[in-house]
Parts: sequence; structure tokens; C-alpha cells
Amino acid sequence: MLPLQVEQVTKEYGDKIAVNAINLAVREGEIYGLLGANGAGKTTTMRMVLGLIYPDKGQIRWKGQGYRDELRALLGYLPEERGLYPKIKVGEQLLYLAELRGMGRKQADRELKLWLERFEVPEYYGKRVEELSKGNQQKIQFIAAVIHNPDILILDEAFSGLDPVNVEMLKNMVKLLRDAGKTILFSSHRMDHVEELCENICILHQSNTVLQGSLKQIKASFPKERVVLETSDPVEGLETIAGVSSVDKHMNGYELRIREPQAAQRIVQHAVGSGAAVQRFQLMEPTLNEIFIQKVGRAHE
Repeated sequence: MLPLQVEQVTKEYGDKIAVNAINLAVREGEIYGLLGANGAGKTTTMRMVLGLIYPDKGQIRWKGQGYRDELRALLGYLPEERGLYPKIKVGEQLLYLAELRGMGRKQADRELKLWLERFEVPEYYGKRVEELSKGNQQKIQFIAAVIHNPDILILDEAFSGLDPVNVEMLKNMVKLLRDAGKTILFSSHRMDHVEELCENICILHQSNTVLQGSLKQIKASFPKERVVLETSDPVEGLETIAGVSSVDKHMNGYELRIREPQAAQRIVQHAVGSGAAVQRFQLMEPTLNEIFIQKVGRAHE
């Protein structure tokens, strides 16, 4: 039995289809990537998964069952728009939110202090939210989503606005939850984060699913059109090689775009024939960002 199943779910507002027959299945111990530009249907899908709105067609099952009161304890949600009260102390606020999720106050207090220790900010327990930096407010918002130990987590833009150090810390916490068997539906505009964390993805465009499945298999299904070449000395004439569409000179070498796989072999032969020592030669698989642009037609802003 899968913890989260979304089957042929459609949501309509008047004559507008917000989500059209989406299917998702997320396992225990999995981070599943939900991607799409603004207006693609991600937020509507997440709200239906949270039970905040109901689908017009199809069904959603949480641990094999439909909507029920127990979902408030089963689910955790980190929204893209943060919603903590700035003038209320962290401890008071998060204990109250945990109690709304069905936790006892003493248990919630233990969990809160444990999470603050994990984030290396135990002193924030008695501080008002407005006293914290944006990055540290984000940590507190994350704790609010997980303090009641939910089995299913919906994380919407979890790393937005964070500096690299805090991004790594929060990513490690998400991985910790994954390894503990949590079921995580994850949305992000940062494709590199999705590539690092997610095994399976679904890309939405104008309410429709345009690409779905194993990220590894999806990448393998797209042609490799980029070659990285690093040499001891400059190499002339790369742009004249048959099948090469562009050449960009970088500090450590070249990045070439090719129209056919055979061009890659011609590139390395040309480099060796020029007398330069080849220090690196790699035919690169497409990035998720490149795949997204191919399928949707624009950058993922």
C-alpha cells in the first residue's frame, strides 16, 4: 500500500481546468518532485493532496484511505508563502501549532527542543519570530511542518531565500526525514535541488502532465547534445567539425553543442590530432533544466 496515491485527479474552476487528470504515486522513503511554471497546476495539486480543496474527478488516497479527520496529524506542509506570526515567541507558537495537530504539549516541547538542537539554534526557543533572520525564520517554519512527526510531507519551495550554508543544512534535514521513511512531495524552482533529491518527477504545463517517471530514465531518453573538453593547450578549428553546432570557450576548456552522437568522437580525435593533451572529455547527459525547457518551451523561473 502506497502512502500517497493521486489517481486521475482533475480540478476545474468554471470553464478553466486547473489540473487535468494528474496521477502521482509516492512511496515511503521517497522524495517525489512536482515541477511546473507559475500557473501550471502545482499549488492546486498540493492543496488537493492536503485535503484543503477537493478534486472534481478522480480520487486521492492517503495510506489507502480517503479524506478523514486524521489527515491533520498524518500530513505536514511547508508552504511557499511563509505564515508565522512575527511578534509571537517561537516556543509558544510552535507548541500551539503542534497541539492543533494532535500532539500533547509535553511531547511537542520535547520535539521542538530536539529540532532546534538539530538546527543548532536552541536559543531561539524564547525569541520572537521577527527577531530572527529570514533564513532562521525558514528553519522555524520547517520545524512547524514536521514537529508532529507526520508520515506525509508536502514541501513547497523549501529552500527559497536561503544562503548556501542553510540550504545544505535544510537539505540534510529533508534527507534525514526521507531516510526515516517519510513520504515527501517536493516542489522547487531549483532544478539542481530536484536532481539531487528526487528519484521520480512529474512536470506540469498548463494543467497537464507533460513528462513523468524516473528521473534517471527520463534523462536517458533524451539525446546527449553537450560535450565538455579540457586540454593542456588551445585547440583550433573545433567549430568546423561536422555535427558541432556551437563552441563556447571557458577558463578550463570548451563546451560544445552537437547535433549527432558521432560528433563527440570526431571532437576528441580532432583534439588529439592537434597535439594537445586531453585532460577531460565527457559527453554530458542533459540537465533537468534543459529537459524542462525542451518540454515546456521556456526557462523555469
